Amino acid sequence: MDQELDATAKALLHKAGESSAFIRLDVDAALDSMVQNCTPTRSMSALLTGGLGHLNAGVRKCTSQHLAVLVEKIGAARLLSGTKDLTDRILPAVCKLAQDSSQETRYHGRKMLLLLSSHRDFDKMLIKYIPDKDLATIRDTVLTLKTKGLGEMHHDTPSARGRHSLSGGGLEHVSSLTRDSQHAHSKDKAQIHSIADKTEYIKQLKALMGSKDFRERIKGISQLVTDCEDNPYLVIGNMFPVFDAFKSRLLESNSKVNLYALEALQKIIKLLNDHLSQVVFILVPAIVDNHLNSKNDAIYMAAIGATEALISNLDSTLLLQPFCTKAQFLSGKAKVVLVDKLAKELYPRKPQLVEQKVLPLLWHLLGTSGNSGTIHGRSGSVRGATNNLCQALHLHMGPALLDCASSQPSNIHQSLNDILKNFSTS
Repeated sequence: MDQELDATAKALLHKAGESSAFIRLDVDAALDSMVQNCTPTRSMSALLTGGLGHLNAGVRKCTSQHLAVLVEKIGAARLLSGTKDLTDRILPAVCKLAQDSSQETRYHGRKMLLLLSSHRDFDKMLIKYIPDKDLATIRDTVLTLKTKGLGEMHHDTPSARGRHSLSGGGLEHVSSLTRDSQHAHSKDKAQIHSIADKTEYIKQLKALMGSKDFRERIKGISQLVTDCEDNPYLVIGNMFPVFDAFKSRLLESNSKVNLYALEALQKIIKLLNDHLSQVVFILVPAIVDNHLNSKNDAIYMAAIGATEALISNLDSTLLLQPFCTKAQFLSGKAKVVLVDKLAKELYPRKPQLVEQKVLPLLWHLLGTSGNSGTIHGRSGSVRGATNNLCQALHLHMGPALLDCASSQPSNIHQSLNDILKNFSTS
């Protein structure tokens, strides 16, 4: 089938611009089957060739929708490897879709951009493959995505076909397009769902999690945990909308829901592990911004548990940037906890990455009054955490740490010298 993909995808995408909702749903189902069953890179090439530059907004939306699935499937590491006809095609395409005039196309483009931006080589590849005139805009977009999240996508009004009501608080994952195949494979955890089915799933999950009744919101969280256990591929295929909805439950004012969400998140992290790398920049702020400074002991301990679950189950290189950023701008117990975690548990395999991400935080800590020891909490003081970070970096870098500090203001260099002298004499 791979040999016919270009022609097949082009014909299908052309039909995605039809006004008939029935035709569009059938096109979605066919393209979804192509994405799931054909060679991913060939499918990606076919979608880019057939739909990227199409004048019809519906075709571009359909292209971006299926392309987003492929980007998640192939992964940022391979897509940003610099391979000819791969990186040089997908990165400019994603940047173009992220700036599309269609809101839905733009959503999927930014979803892909956020995923790719989590890779350590993203900026290097951006400079290599994106024209200088577009770099500033793309970087601004990435910064906004990392700080504010992807947000919600406003869907077109769904057709009556495949629509199901929400009843009994449960989620019904079956659309008219996939009912027969789902029945045949109901025990298969790696079951593939059509685009229409995924849209309905997100719609119903958001309805539960956005309910005015806090008990229904808790029920929605429970349902998500169940889905992660029984049907993880459905969740993995919808990471951004799922965790945008979940984030709201972490941040809401009802402490019962907060606590339930934080405890559920620990289970979710263990179930999905590295798949959560796509949404680290959504989860870390939602966990640490309020809950690590909470006066509610149960919420504080649940937030600590969620933080430790991230460290235990995700690649530590993915956590360095969000942890360092939050440790720099937060205060109180949250600052102490994050600095301690960086000092004790977050050393990745690549020394250069540690120096690039952690040293700016260390200079900040040494150069501000926050390390005077005035902030105390369950985890000690900022000064103590800063000392631990200095010691860990010195063990990691040796004399190079002082060499790096020599370019900093004299008070920072002196503070570091004093701390290291105390270590050597103790």
